[in-house]
Amino acid sequence: MVEKINKREIRIFHSSDAMSAQKAIRALAKEIGFTKKEIDELVIVTRELVSNLVKHAKRGKIIFTPLFNGRKKGIKIESIDEGKGIPDAEKAITDGYSTSNSLGFGLGAVNRIMDELEIISPYGRKGTYIISKKWISRRLTHPVAICPFEFGAATRMRPGSRVNGDSFVIIRDNRIALVAVIDGLGHGRFAYRAAQTARSYIEKHYTQPLENIFRGVDRVCRSTRGVVMAIARFEWFNKKMFFGSIGNIGVRVFGSSEPVNFVIRRGVIGLNAPDPVITEHDWDPSYIMVLFSDGIKTHWGWKDFSAVAHGSATEIARYLLYKFSRGDDDATVLVIKGKK
Repeated sequence: MVEKINKREIRIFHSSDAMSAQKAIRALAKEIGFTKKEIDELVIVTRELVSNLVKHAKRGKIIFTPLFNGRKKGIKIESIDEGKGIPDAEKAITDGYSTSNSLGFGLGAVNRIMDELEIISPYGRKGTYIISKKWISRRLTHPVAICPFEFGAATRMRPGSRVNGDSFVIIRDNRIALVAVIDGLGHGRFAYRAAQTARSYIEKHYTQPLENIFRGVDRVCRSTRGVVMAIARFEWFNKKMFFGSIGNIGVRVFGSSEPVNFVIRRGVIGLNAPDPVITEHDWDPSYIMVLFSDGIKTHWGWKDFSAVAHGSATEIARYLLYKFSRGDDDATVLVIKGKK
């Protein structure tokens, strides 16, 4: 049985021990069932953790543990040392941060690749304990369920700009869909970099709980200007929608007989963002949801686009962008509605 796969522990005394650790993770990850691409990523994580351990603590150990949670399979990689510790564990994840004259991309790479990452390094005490987990990406073994929604988006850069500081995500999976609108702080190339950094993280981790996605985006965006962002996850098989938002991304819902209330938290993800409040809502395919960045005016409602509401989600998004976008900012509209 695959559940009897044993964990592996590698003692680290020198950077050359990275080869033993990488060989061990390759063998174990293959046994568990990770793809070649996933195994290569786990090797990168292992190399970075060993490098981090040797630079900051000289010695310690790396532990690889198979994970089995129902139908989910994955692996836990732990790094344990008795070094001087990390004064600011969250700051250490930021790309470019280093206390050893290195490039400072090690823990940032671990955060981008792994699904979960926790660093325990009590201030004033010796030792750092890093726990990271990676789950096997779901591979479909049965026909794809038909999604009852259609999705459409329209976006444009600020007039006179060369790049768009807004971005969006639309992902359809077998039984879920996830959408997001992202707005990099300000506009221009720095806003573009922030928005694309967030988008890339979401696309690689969309199966994770929304709380984990927000936390991961916050970490990868600390080396950028930061972003504001709203994410909606649809589980149509049980008629549910989960929503979280930080910053000034607008959201409107049409077609529900009862108000759909969301908790929008102030802040900038990557700078000073609080934890999001994830809310759960009953969701019917007849509803229409509109997400939009602050490049779209806020004073509009159903009557302003009811004439095109029968059209596709893309047609609605283009109409709203054309009619209500401001002339001094990037602008994005994303629409979710039931299929005809």
